Amino acid sequence: MYFSTKNNSFNDFDIMYKDKKVTTVDNIKFLGLTLDNSLTWKKHIEAIIPKLSAANFAMRVLKPLLSVDALKLVYYSYFHSILSYGIIFWGNSPHSNVIFKMQKKAMRIMIGIRNRDSCREHFRILKILPVQSQYWLSLLRFVAENTEYFRLNSEIHSFNTKNKCNLHLPSTKLTTFQKGPYYSGIKAFNNLPTYIKNLLQTKKQFKEALKEFLYFHSFYSLNDYYNYNKC
Repeated sequence: MYFSTKNNSFNDFDIMYKDKKVTTVDNIKFLGLTLDNSLTWKKHIEAIIPKLSAANFAMRVLKPLLSVDALKLVYYSYFHSILSYGIIFWGNSPHSNVIFKMQKKAMRIMIGIRNRDSCREHFRILKILPVQSQYWLSLLRFVAENTEYFRLNSEIHSFNTKNKCNLHLPSTKLTTFQKGPYYSGIKAFNNLPTYIKNLLQTKKQFKEALKEFLYFHSFYSLNDYYNYNKC
């Protein structure tokens, strides 16, 4: 499989192995993730949709027999385990919106509310993170677990600026890199409240404060997260 960006094509060439030409594909499954040659994650999302539909069907069948707390356990063991796997890579894909719609459907099945009723407050009450909030959690856990790969602005320059405790954001114009976990993780961290950023060196406290912050705000989109402290 040849990887390329949308704006750049590649020169096709033959790869031979034992006198046989290796077949070129535009997507492949690797460690449970379906990779496509431009890393849009569309194929992976399409692959998990039937699994999530099956999870919602199982919850609908069990709804008359189980309490909300029991259905929540079913949700985490079935729906959530599929949704959260590899979300650090595909969570900011525009195609992930269909997964969010399926997650809200699962929430409505658990609570027993109508299709047009808002789920936001129920996400908070049940302490279930919406897809985008789950993406932020996975992304920022990655930052907390790999601090040796990140540098503070104060390590880059000695100026006493208000952003000196933020992580240094490398300069790049490549959109594919900007959407990756490393670059996105820095942006997400720098947008956190100061009291959470100051806990980075104590990983347990950082993760606990982060989860409570995400539970409380229940972000529905990337813009929700980046604009919440500007309102």
